[in-house]
Amino acid sequence: MTTLYFTTPAGNRLAYSAFGPVDGRPILFFHGGGQTRHAWGRAGEAVGELGWRAWVVDLRGHGDSDWVAGHYQSEDFTADALSIIKTLKQKPVIVGASLGGQTALLANAIEEVSAALVLVDITPRANPEGIKRILNFMTAHLDGFASLDEAGAAVAAYQPHRSQRANSDSLTRNLRRHADGRWYWHWDPDMLRGVIEQRQLQGPHHDEAHSEHLYRVIEQLTQPILLVRGSESDVVSGDNLDEFKRRIPHARVVDVSGAGHMVAGDQNDVFLDAVLEFLAEV
Repeated sequence: MTTLYFTTPAGNRLAYSAFGPVDGRPILFFHGGGQTRHAWGRAGEAVGELGWRAWVVDLRGHGDSDWVAGHYQSEDFTADALSIIKTLKQKPVIVGASLGGQTALLANAIEEVSAALVLVDITPRANPEGIKRILNFMTAHLDGFASLDEAGAAVAAYQPHRSQRANSDSLTRNLRRHADGRWYWHWDPDMLRGVIEQRQLQGPHHDEAHSEHLYRVIEQLTQPILLVRGSESDVVSGDNLDEFKRRIPHARVVDVSGAGHMVAGDQNDVFLDAVLEFLAEV
């Protein structure tokens, strides 16, 4: 992927890759927390081939985007998303996974800024145990890995449902070797510390209020909505899925067999087919 940069009004740079004609209808891809734009696989390239203008973005503090210590609140990610959207000539479709999906919802809470929305394994109310498991995995490896094999073993243990182990090419997209010779995840550790501290300070009552706020937002949206959920996900549980279907009856739901929380990485072809079918109707 060629790396391009967009500078926000706040001065931080967001790295992205672009696919498709410059005058194509815009579609933005926002990854999940602790991921990079490489998490989308061929998705950006595939929609670009169909005439869309795809922006596949590294969120602040992730990948090649600027790391902005102390500025990783939800409103910071939302401001970045809105700064991109405001430069576009028409409303984009937004594809958001986990953190990226929540960012898309919060941007729409200010104004309905997208033409259609694809939520990838995230609903307004998520399973706290699944979120905790993600944070535990991320905090367990802040001191890096001695080798790519060690990193691959850690990923395999975290994702036992995957039939194939991550190869070196996929790992080097999300890891960087530092001067000490160890491999570190390509995101700012301060981002993770900020998220954990915020959750500890706000507590479960805030999580409940935040979930209700996001549901009120999505219930008011008039745009087409697709939820792509991993059937093995511990973030969007069966109960979470049932609530989403009940409260957002006009949304389309695709349950991807054999996929966990990182749907695009687990079953990229199935994920991409679901998105392309949805886009064909938008």
